[in-house]
Amino acid sequence: MSRHAGIRRPRWYAIPVRVVIVTFVVTLISFAVSLLLSLIGVLLVAKIRGLPPDLIIAYRNIAFPVAIVVGTIVLVLSLAMEIRHYRQTKALAEIEKAG
Repeated sequence: MSRHAGIRRPRWYAIPVRVVIVTFVVTLISFAVSLLLSLIGVLLVAKIRGLPPDLIIAYRNIAFPVAIVVGTIVLVLSLAMEIRHYRQTKALAEIEKAG
């Protein structure tokens, strides 16, 4: 087994790529889930009140703001986690190189 088979050197340019992909996917999922729940809620409220449902409310006032908030939170948290992971991997690679 070769000496370089252990921890490989981390690449800093992979951090933004992973952060953007994770943020995009989680934001889309949160938009879809919040849209589904808000559509159901708007339909229920319209049925209870006996009014025609205004589904634009579900998009503009509920699902989109929820997706923006969730996307912002995921962006910050995933960036912090990726930077921490990069620093830990870099330190482990240096320790392995020294040993």
